[in-house]
Amino acid sequence: MADRRRGEPEGVIDLRRLDLAPGAGAQVDVPVLLPDMILGAQAYAPEPPEALARVDVGSSGSGVGLRLRFATSLRGPCQRCLEASEVDIAVDAREFQASGRVDADEIDDDLDCEYLSGPMRMELDVGAWARDAMAEAMPMSILCREDCAGLCARCGTDLNAGACDCADDEVDPRWAALGELRERLGGGDDEAT
Repeated sequence: MADRRRGEPEGVIDLRRLDLAPGAGAQVDVPVLLPDMILGAQAYAPEPPEALARVDVGSSGSGVGLRLRFATSLRGPCQRCLEASEVDIAVDAREFQASGRVDADEIDDDLDCEYLSGPMRMELDVGAWARDAMAEAMPMSILCREDCAGLCARCGTDLNAGACDCADDEVDPRWAALGELRERLGGGDDEAT
């Protein structure tokens, strides 16, 4: 197992230092600072804010295969009731950089790794890759619990704690026109029978 070398910027691996022959591989553990993630205009903080990311590097005649793995938790408000919530995130991402593409005019998503830069595209920005991979691994919604009932849309009562006193028969004025249509259509069916 190799660690980050002296003189390299935080979260960056110079793949040339690994000196991999075709068919060889290496593992590098890199500490990366994880940023807060924004979902639905709410910030979710990684806990801990730094993760030890494992990068597997494999060299072949056709290019360099890269794999990034780490785990973290995100803490922030539940998207239904606003109570504190936490979700575990496991990242397992892969990238590939084809051989002979150093001077390519346009980046090709299938042949080029956007996190490689520098001389001969051999400096891997693990921090940027970790940030993007964490965003892709986030769930669509973050809840305090799977069956969270949320808040009452009228009075704001936490429905997880119990029912509110709002009347159920009160119709939202935005739906009133549909109610009138239902009555008209329902009344027409009664006359036909």
